[in-house]
Amino acid sequence: MKFDKYILITGGAGFIGSHLLRKFVINYKNYFIVNVDNLTYASNYNSIEDLESSLNYKFIKGDISDRIFIQNIFSNYKIDYVIHLAAESHVDNSIENPLVFVKTNILGTINLLDQARLNWPKDSSKHLFYAISTDEVFGSLGKTGNFHEGSPYQPKSPYSASKASADHFIRAYGNTYNLPYIISNCSNNYGPNQHLEKLIPLTINNIVNNKHVPIYGDGKAVRDWIFVMDHVDAIDTIFHHGNVGENYNVGSNKEIKNIDLVKLICSILDKRLKLNNSELLIKYVQDRPGHDLRYAIDASKIMNELNWKPRTKFNKGLEITIDWYIKKLVTKI
Repeated sequence: MKFDKYILITGGAGFIGSHLLRKFVINYKNYFIVNVDNLTYASNYNSIEDLESSLNYKFIKGDISDRIFIQNIFSNYKIDYVIHLAAESHVDNSIENPLVFVKTNILGTINLLDQARLNWPKDSSKHLFYAISTDEVFGSLGKTGNFHEGSPYQPKSPYSASKASADHFIRAYGNTYNLPYIISNCSNNYGPNQHLEKLIPLTINNIVNNKHVPIYGDGKAVRDWIFVMDHVDAIDTIFHHGNVGENYNVGSNKEIKNIDLVKLICSILDKRLKLNNSELLIKYVQDRPGHDLRYAIDASKIMNELNWKPRTKFNKGLEITIDWYIKKLVTKI
């Protein structure tokens, strides 16, 4: 069977990747999707297992930092597009073991870039290396201002430094080898199927299990949140309509302090589960080393140029997320 595009999606069993993968496999039957995921602790194969019967889909377990493995993927499946999401992403883990982040986020990205360079003709417009990055590469903001596409890279953690390095290599391959690329930098995602180590699912899990909810420092660090399906829609839009060589910031302009977010989750869970003041479970702990004060995205470029905008109101998305975790967690108690 002949397909219009042969797309490699990396990290398709991860949080954002699993939602994107499902959309592409189901909505684009004329695309053949190869999903490469190493199924590390943060992956969830069960969330995508039902896609195995799809005629336009193939899952392959493997490590993107393995050069021979990636070489075989490109050769065997004639990959002409890459949507690269695979990454180690937990800041605390990067502080404890930065070399793991170097291996996956930097070396893995270079392996993918190099196979794209070797397999794609330089003058072809029918190829694209699209990398999904993070707003954390820009560092930390003060009380005012927003990150925009021209903001300087000032990563403050081993995680964000590894992603910044990957972004630089992508641009270098574009400049040196004329490799067609796009990069998008997104704010904090939330939604169903996120690993329990992340703030929102960790808070839900601990409250459901009557455990302390840890808050770094004074809890006043600010994050800009976007519902995962809105991010997936942005990736879809950028992949199909974005301009080669550009980068796009993706966010929903929803800033909230960590402590206020946790208290909001407590309030919703108290109502959902008829709990008695779960805020009492909040416990302030020693701040994370180099903790960024504030992230905020200016997404006007993708909104104005590609006609994308987030559709999910924060409170609605949070309720959807909480209800999903309640169903997942309460049935196991």
